[in-house]
Amino acid sequence: MATKIRLQRHGRKDYAFYKVVVADSRAPRDGKFIERIGSYNPNTNPATIDLKFDRALYWLNVGAQPTDTVRSILSREGVLMMKHLQGGVKKGAFDEAEAQRRFDAWLKAKKDELIKVKEGDQKKQGEKVAALLKAEKETNEAKAKLLSEKRAAIAKAKAEAEAAAKAEAEQAEAPAQEEAPAAEAEGTPAAE
Repeated sequence: MATKIRLQRHGRKDYAFYKVVVADSRAPRDGKFIERIGSYNPNTNPATIDLKFDRALYWLNVGAQPTDTVRSILSREGVLMMKHLQGGVKKGAFDEAEAQRRFDAWLKAKKDELIKVKEGDQKKQGEKVAALLKAEKETNEAKAKLLSEKRAAIAKAKAEAEAAAKAEAEQAEAPAQEEAPAAEAEGTPAAE
């Protein structure tokens, strides 16, 4: 039986996640499988991988062939590296302790690299957010300045309108006051 290590799709449209399964190569993609050895969620940043390391290594050693995507997942998790080191132990190039030491060093370097990438992403995201906040603050200041100028113009126009109305009212009262004394002056001699 030709055995494959492959992905089995689950989830909804535009939000797929996968189970890593060992299946007969003739079985349908989402059909019958022999064993589930992990899961893969590409929707998170970075992608979340949960893998049973020992079982994946066992299936590789007994001849299961991974698909291209699963091969990259196994490589990232170190299963292929451990298989390679076990081959060196079988050939007598080094002992089991040396293989484990090399694997631990490789794993530490891989984790450090992943942490560095995460920190870089967080730093870029922080810079992006800071730039957006700065741009928004500048836009808000420009809008506030424009609004204050409009309010000042409206207040000035209102003050001018009130001054003009007051001046108009005073002009309207002034001729009435001039006519009233003139009428009184005319009325007084006529009455006498």
